[in-house]
Amino acid sequence: MKIPNHIAIILDGNGRWAIRRKLPRNLGHYNGAVNLFKIANKAKELGVNYLTVYAFSTENWSRPKEEVNYLMSKPLDYLNENEHRLHEIKFKVEFKGRKDRIPKSMLETIKRLEDATKDNTGMVLQVAFDYGSKDELFNAFSKLEKFDEEHLRKHLYIKQDVDLLIRTSGEQRLSNFLLWQSAYAEFVFVKKHWPSFKEKDLLKAIKTYNKRERRFGGLKWKVKHY
Repeated sequence: MKIPNHIAIILDGNGRWAIRRKLPRNLGHYNGAVNLFKIANKAKELGVNYLTVYAFSTENWSRPKEEVNYLMSKPLDYLNENEHRLHEIKFKVEFKGRKDRIPKSMLETIKRLEDATKDNTGMVLQVAFDYGSKDELFNAFSKLEKFDEEHLRKHLYIKQDVDLLIRTSGEQRLSNFLLWQSAYAEFVFVKKHWPSFKEKDLLKAIKTYNKRERRFGGLKWKVKHY
Protein backbone atom coordinates (compact mmCIF):
# COMPACT_ATOMS: atom_id res chain seq x y z
CA MET A 1 0.00 0.00 0.00
CA LYS A 2 1.37 3.39 -1.01
CA ILE A 3 1.41 5.86 1.88
CA PRO A 4 0.82 9.56 1.03
CA ASN A 5 3.77 11.80 1.78
CA HIS A 6 1.50 14.63 2.92
CA ILE A 7 -1.97 14.21 4.40
CA ALA A 8 -4.12 17.22 5.27
CA ILE A 9 -7.21 16.99 7.46
CA ILE A 10 -9.99 19.53 8.03
CA LEU A 11 -10.96 18.81 11.64
CA ASP A 12 -14.67 19.47 11.25
CA GLY A 13 -17.59 18.71 13.53
CA ASN A 14 -16.26 19.15 17.07
CA GLY A 15 -19.18 21.32 18.12
CA ARG A 16 -21.79 19.11 16.46
CA TRP A 17 -20.26 16.05 18.08
CA ALA A 18 -20.79 17.68 21.48
CA ILE A 19 -24.31 18.94 20.76
CA ARG A 20 -25.44 15.46 19.72
CA ARG A 21 -24.31 14.26 23.14
CA LYS A 22 -25.95 17.23 24.90
CA LEU A 23 -22.55 18.52 25.95
CA PRO A 24 -21.07 22.04 25.72
CA ARG A 25 -19.46 22.77 22.34
CA ASN A 26 -16.16 23.43 24.09
CA LEU A 27 -15.98 19.78 25.18
CA GLY A 28 -16.15 18.86 21.53
CA HIS A 29 -13.05 20.95 20.85
CA TYR A 30 -11.25 19.34 23.79
CA ASN A 31 -12.07 15.84 22.56
CA GLY A 32 -10.96 16.91 19.10
CA ALA A 33 -7.53 17.81 20.53
CA VAL A 34 -7.34 14.44 22.30
CA ASN A 35 -8.21 12.66 19.06
CA LEU A 36 -5.53 14.55 17.16
CA PHE A 37 -2.82 12.75 19.15
CA LYS A 38 -4.28 9.34 18.30
CA ILE A 39 -4.62 10.03 14.59
CA ALA A 40 -1.23 11.74 14.32
CA ASN A 41 0.41 8.79 16.04
CA LYS A 42 -1.25 6.37 13.59
CA ALA A 43 -0.18 8.49 10.63
CA LYS A 44 3.38 8.44 11.89
CA GLU A 45 3.26 4.64 12.33
CA LEU A 46 2.06 4.28 8.74
CA GLY A 47 4.98 6.34 7.43
CA VAL A 48 3.33 9.68 6.64
CA ASN A 49 5.97 12.42 6.53
CA TYR A 50 3.71 15.48 6.85
CA LEU A 51 0.34 15.77 8.54
CA THR A 52 -1.32 19.19 8.32
CA VAL A 53 -4.49 19.83 10.33
CA TYR A 54 -6.90 22.75 10.06
CA ALA A 55 -7.41 23.79 13.67
CA PHE A 56 -8.49 27.46 13.49
CA SER A 57 -9.22 29.47 10.35
CA THR A 58 -8.94 33.20 9.73
CA GLU A 59 -12.75 33.19 9.55
CA ASN A 60 -13.21 31.46 12.93
CA TRP A 61 -12.70 34.78 14.74
CA SER A 62 -16.36 35.50 13.96
CA ARG A 63 -17.52 32.71 16.29
CA PRO A 64 -18.91 33.52 19.78
CA LYS A 65 -16.30 35.13 22.02
CA GLU A 66 -16.51 32.36 24.62
CA GLU A 67 -15.74 29.70 22.02
CA VAL A 68 -12.87 31.71 20.52
CA ASN A 69 -11.36 32.23 23.97
CA TYR A 70 -11.58 28.51 24.61
CA LEU A 71 -9.89 27.70 21.30
CA MET A 72 -7.13 30.14 22.21
CA SER A 73 -6.28 28.24 25.38
CA LYS A 74 -7.62 24.79 26.23
CA PRO A 75 -6.57 22.66 23.22
CA LEU A 76 -3.08 24.14 23.48
CA ASP A 77 -3.09 23.43 27.18
CA TYR A 78 -3.70 19.79 26.31
CA LEU A 79 -0.75 19.78 23.91
CA ASN A 80 1.35 21.50 26.54
CA GLU A 81 0.43 18.94 29.20
CA ASN A 82 1.31 16.10 26.85
CA GLU A 83 4.58 17.49 25.56
CA HIS A 84 6.41 14.35 26.74
CA ARG A 85 4.30 12.29 24.33
CA LEU A 86 5.51 14.42 21.42
CA HIS A 87 9.06 13.32 22.24
CA GLU A 88 8.04 9.69 22.70
CA ILE A 89 6.49 9.54 19.24
CA LYS A 90 9.09 11.85 17.69
CA PHE A 91 6.80 14.52 16.28
CA LYS A 92 8.10 17.84 15.09
CA VAL A 93 5.29 20.34 15.77
CA GLU A 94 4.98 23.51 13.71
CA PHE A 95 2.19 26.10 13.79
CA LYS A 96 1.35 27.64 10.42
CA GLY A 97 -0.59 30.85 9.92
CA ARG A 98 -0.75 34.41 11.15
CA LYS A 99 0.85 35.28 14.46
CA ASP A 100 -0.17 38.94 14.82
CA ARG A 101 -3.67 38.27 16.24
CA ILE A 102 -2.90 35.44 18.65
CA PRO A 103 -2.71 36.26 22.39
CA LYS A 104 0.80 36.61 23.81
CA SER A 105 0.35 33.73 26.27
CA MET A 106 -0.62 31.41 23.43
CA LEU A 107 2.31 32.57 21.29
CA GLU A 108 4.64 31.68 24.16
CA THR A 109 3.15 28.18 24.36
CA ILE A 110 3.46 27.75 20.59
CA LYS A 111 7.12 28.82 20.61
CA ARG A 112 7.91 26.51 23.50
CA LEU A 113 6.31 23.52 21.76
CA GLU A 114 8.08 24.29 18.49
CA ASP A 115 11.45 24.75 20.22
CA ALA A 116 10.98 21.58 22.28
CA THR A 117 10.29 19.43 19.21
CA LYS A 118 12.43 21.12 16.55
CA ASP A 119 15.14 18.44 16.69
CA ASN A 120 12.71 15.51 16.42
CA THR A 121 13.28 13.61 13.19
CA GLY A 122 9.91 11.88 12.80
CA MET A 123 6.74 13.09 11.15
CA VAL A 124 6.07 16.83 10.96
CA LEU A 125 2.71 17.79 12.46
CA GLN A 126 1.72 21.15 10.98
CA VAL A 127 -1.10 22.85 12.87
CA ALA A 128 -2.82 25.47 10.70
CA PHE A 129 -3.91 28.07 13.26
CA ASP A 130 -5.31 31.47 12.31
CA TYR A 131 -4.71 30.15 8.83
CA GLY A 132 -6.52 30.99 5.62
CA SER A 133 -5.27 30.07 2.18
CA LYS A 134 -6.26 33.38 0.61
CA ASP A 135 -4.43 35.24 3.37
CA GLU A 136 -1.42 32.94 2.83
CA LEU A 137 -1.37 33.68 -0.91
CA PHE A 138 -1.78 37.45 -0.47
CA ASN A 139 1.09 37.41 2.02
CA ALA A 140 3.29 35.37 -0.33
CA PHE A 141 2.54 37.58 -3.35
CA SER A 142 3.44 40.71 -1.36
CA LYS A 143 6.92 39.31 -0.68
CA LEU A 144 7.80 38.03 -4.16
CA GLU A 145 11.24 38.97 -5.45
CA LYS A 146 10.45 37.26 -8.74
CA PHE A 147 7.09 36.22 -10.12
CA ASP A 148 7.43 32.46 -10.48
CA GLU A 149 6.31 29.33 -8.63
CA GLU A 150 9.65 28.70 -6.92
CA HIS A 151 9.68 32.10 -5.25
CA LEU A 152 5.98 31.95 -4.40
CA ARG A 153 6.32 28.58 -2.67
CA LYS A 154 9.22 29.93 -0.62
CA HIS A 155 6.86 32.42 1.03
CA LEU A 156 3.93 30.06 1.64
CA TYR A 157 3.24 29.06 5.24
CA ILE A 158 3.00 25.42 4.11
CA LYS A 159 5.46 24.35 1.45
CA GLN A 160 4.51 20.74 0.63
CA ASP A 161 1.91 19.73 -1.95
CA VAL A 162 -0.96 17.70 -0.48
CA ASP A 163 -1.43 14.10 -1.64
CA LEU A 164 -4.55 13.23 0.36
CA LEU A 165 -7.01 15.69 1.88
CA ILE A 166 -9.61 14.41 4.35
CA ARG A 167 -12.58 16.37 5.67
CA THR A 168 -14.74 15.02 8.46
CA SER A 169 -18.38 15.77 9.36
CA GLY A 170 -19.82 15.29 5.88
CA GLU A 171 -19.07 18.72 4.43
CA GLN A 172 -17.63 18.74 0.90
CA ARG A 173 -15.69 21.96 0.49
CA LEU A 174 -12.18 23.26 1.16
CA SER A 175 -13.19 26.26 3.31
CA ASN A 176 -10.12 28.31 2.37
CA PHE A 177 -7.66 25.53 3.28
CA LEU A 178 -4.49 24.82 1.27
CA LEU A 179 -5.93 26.00 -2.06
CA TRP A 180 -2.54 26.12 -3.78
CA GLN A 181 -1.11 22.99 -2.16
CA SER A 182 -4.20 20.88 -2.93
CA ALA A 183 -4.23 21.51 -6.68
CA TYR A 184 -3.77 17.77 -7.36
CA ALA A 185 -4.77 16.30 -4.00
CA GLU A 186 -7.15 13.38 -3.74
CA PHE A 187 -10.18 14.25 -1.60
CA VAL A 188 -11.92 11.92 0.85
CA PHE A 189 -15.03 13.18 2.66
CA VAL A 190 -16.08 11.36 5.82
CA LYS A 191 -19.48 11.70 7.52
CA LYS A 192 -18.13 11.14 11.02
CA HIS A 193 -17.46 14.18 13.19
CA TRP A 194 -13.78 14.69 13.99
CA PRO A 195 -13.80 13.38 17.61
CA SER A 196 -15.35 10.13 16.28
CA PHE A 197 -12.77 9.72 13.49
CA LYS A 198 -10.67 6.67 14.37
CA GLU A 199 -7.39 5.12 13.26
CA LYS A 200 -9.35 2.64 11.12
CA ASP A 201 -10.99 5.59 9.32
CA LEU A 202 -7.57 7.02 8.48
CA LEU A 203 -6.50 3.66 7.11
CA LYS A 204 -9.71 3.41 5.07
CA ALA A 205 -9.07 6.87 3.59
CA ILE A 206 -5.54 5.84 2.59
CA LYS A 207 -6.91 2.68 0.96
CA THR A 208 -9.35 4.84 -0.98
CA TYR A 209 -6.43 7.05 -2.01
CA ASN A 210 -4.63 3.97 -3.33
CA LYS A 211 -7.57 3.16 -5.60
CA ARG A 212 -7.36 6.54 -7.30
CA GLU A 213 -5.42 7.03 -10.53
CA ARG A 214 -3.30 10.17 -10.17
CA ARG A 215 -2.36 11.48 -13.62
CA PHE A 216 -1.61 15.14 -12.77
CA GLY A 217 -3.22 16.27 -16.01
CA GLY A 218 -1.48 13.63 -18.13
CA LEU A 219 -2.46 10.20 -19.38
CA LYS A 220 -1.63 6.80 -17.95
CA TRP A 221 -0.92 5.34 -21.37
CA LYS A 222 0.83 6.92 -24.31
CA VAL A 223 -1.56 8.08 -27.00
CA LYS A 224 -0.76 7.05 -30.54
CA HIS A 225 -1.05 9.97 -32.93
CA TYR A 226 -2.09 9.45 -36.54
